[in-house]
Amino acid sequence: MSTAQVVSSGRTAGETDGRICRYTLGERVHHWLGAFTYVYCLITGLAFWSPYMFWLAVLVGGGPTARFWHPWFGLAFAFSMFWMFKMWHRDMRTTDADRRWSKVMKQYIENDDQNLPPVGRFNYGQKLFFWLMFYGVILLVISGLGLWFVESIPWSLRWLRYTAVTVHVVAALATIGGFIIHVYMGTAMVRGGFTSIIRGEVTTTWARTHHRLWYEQIMSGTSRKQ
Repeated sequence: MSTAQVVSSGRTAGETDGRICRYTLGERVHHWLGAFTYVYCLITGLAFWSPYMFWLAVLVGGGPTARFWHPWFGLAFAFSMFWMFKMWHRDMRTTDADRRWSKVMKQYIENDDQNLPPVGRFNYGQKLFFWLMFYGVILLVISGLGLWFVESIPWSLRWLRYTAVTVHVVAALATIGGFIIHVYMGTAMVRGGFTSIIRGEVTTTWARTHHRLWYEQIMSGTSRKQ
């Protein structure tokens, strides 16, 4: 028997035969738009950053092609990130449950889920990654515009050019580190996490194990704050 339940973001989700909707179609589309555009920017950005990695540009059509499309894919990534902010910013607020979870994050890293306190739709680590990418893309866009139109910056203000390069590299490396951890945790560490962002649904057992407060909210039909 199917029943409509309310997820923490205020959207409705269906729960049928032990399965719960975790991500709507719109959420999945923007997630994968962000993932695809970020990976493109990652490949081309590393090719520009170091001559030892310039061979990566061959994978996306060569240097001139990569140079042309890199900023446009960057803007597309920023768009998807800002849209995800629109969808998820309420879910990404730090709660008391997150603070309790953060104190025993070691258990999460060791995959000891049984000793973790219950959390809502997203755990504290996922929220940290979200805000890293959100603020990171702001810095990348601002510094990237300076690099895109570098000829427009007068030589007397060349310090802006140097600042743009530094900020762009630091922000890129920070997001790359977060991205690697995110992919590893979502594929190798938490089984079912990767398929949930493809199919949009998880089992009730998975929801109860990894996001118990979110699961209880769905089962009770409430959208209370955690």
